[in-house]
Amino acid sequence: MNVFLAGAIAAFGVMVVTWLISLPVRDASLADIAWGLVFVAVAWAVYAAGERNDGSLLVAILVSIWGLRLSGYLAWRNLGHGEDRRYQAMRAKRPATFWIWSLFGVFCLQAAIGWVVSLPVQSLAAQLDDVSILSWVGVAGFVIGIGFEATGDAQLAAFKRDPSSKGKVMDRGLWRYTRHPNYFGDAVVWWSLWLVAVGAGAAWWTFVGPALMTLFLVRVSGAALLESDIAERRPGYADYIRRTSSFVPLPPKKES
Repeated sequence: MNVFLAGAIAAFGVMVVTWLISLPVRDASLADIAWGLVFVAVAWAVYAAGERNDGSLLVAILVSIWGLRLSGYLAWRNLGHGEDRRYQAMRAKRPATFWIWSLFGVFCLQAAIGWVVSLPVQSLAAQLDDVSILSWVGVAGFVIGIGFEATGDAQLAAFKRDPSSKGKVMDRGLWRYTRHPNYFGDAVVWWSLWLVAVGAGAAWWTFVGPALMTLFLVRVSGAALLESDIAERRPGYADYIRRTSSFVPLPPKKES
């Protein structure tokens, strides 16, 4: 089977199954939990359908580490708390048709984005080349990225568990240097995976995958969406924005 077709079947398969589960529980935010699993399914589907080279196996393992950690963390954080307010707003706009609209507007859309982001993984699976020095540079970047992401998530979770943090803004640890260390780590992970893949023979043009991921993290569904109204809901966040880098970690600006 063509590896790109195998990747598409895997991506859409995960999300369609998740959509079916979301219907009786009325929780479209299950798509967020399944997001990481899309990439895991794609990585192993294309490995099975492709040349099964060492590079493809390495990337499948790395993607699994990233995807399972992300989905596990989101399941731990979100399950039992009801549907996310973003999806509640979508449901309120089309109460009678949301069940079918969500299939295409939420689940299949995320499957399509996941398929594009994982193009380096899919291209690599069709190659016969071995891993190179560039691939190992990518592995080092992956370790840095997932460490940044996981540390940011852990620091935020600890902050939220502390009763004294209620109503305050998280500006400690990695959050002192970037307002979105988890999203920055995500971007580093996917650019690093691209390096791993290209170093083992994947097509150079597959950079569109991590580029799309970065675009969404910065401008669409990540930082931009989160900050669209957070300053109104959380006093002190406007000051946090003024002194803290939005994405790339930088020393905080001094108060004037």
